[in-house]
Amino acid sequence: MRLPDLPVPEVTEGTVLVKAQAAALNPVDNALAAGTMAQMIPRQYPLVLGRDAAGTVEAIGPGGHQRGGRRRGDRAHAADPPVRLGTLGHHALPATAVTAKPTGRDFTTAAAIPLAGTAALAAVDAIGVKPRQVILVAGASAYAVPLLAARGAAIVTTGAADDAARLTRLGAAAVADYTPGDLAGQVPRPIPRRVDALIDLVSHAPDGLAMDAVRLGGTGASTLGAADEPVLAGRRLTGANVMTVPGGEVIAGLARQIGGGTLTRRW
Repeated sequence: MRLPDLPVPEVTEGTVLVKAQAAALNPVDNALAAGTMAQMIPRQYPLVLGRDAAGTVEAIGPGGHQRGGRRRGDRAHAADPPVRLGTLGHHALPATAVTAKPTGRDFTTAAAIPLAGTAALAAVDAIGVKPRQVILVAGASAYAVPLLAARGAAIVTTGAADDAARLTRLGAAAVADYTPGDLAGQVPRPIPRRVDALIDLVSHAPDGLAMDAVRLGGTGASTLGAADEPVLAGRRLTGANVMTVPGGEVIAGLARQIGGGTLTRRW
């Protein structure tokens, strides 16, 4: 890892240049830095990390308005630049979406929305949550819990004991302390039913999933590839691995909810 000076990326057909004020780090950045995605994603050096940013639109290439209708000088957040042109720098050239920064929120909050927010939303959609269902969220996020709460779910989250107050404030009905191990045995029963579905944001393999906590016929979703269908079927569960690309419409929808306080009223 080095901190070099690089040329400002040039706008090309369909691109928008954003002068970054804040950037976010995600698990994919850890994987890129460690080289574990070398066989999956073509790379060209120097490779700049970072997939999310927020800042000011500085230049727009031909057709770039189609990336969200931004104008020069607009405050925006953006996602998914070419792998070698990441957001951990003064400028970013996002490839997927450039959308308006949430009203009344700072650049730091805006930069944290695209990947984390869309992954949480995709996981919530994948389990098909219904009102009054009990959902266990392993690795609870500030997006997944409010999104589930908005759909009327009763949420049990994992967390350390000293983080329980924050998780409850986000909308959790109960917090299971993951630190002693045996997560299924730690899941409290605030409602006299077993867990209907699991959203796992932290496990990299099926043996990390708290499948024993989920009722027969329940569902699960993983953002890190742990929802192995044969393993889940052996426990009479269904599930899916969530792979998400932060498209403009989805990010804009999350931004509207955050700007309006729908998702952030408990932060």
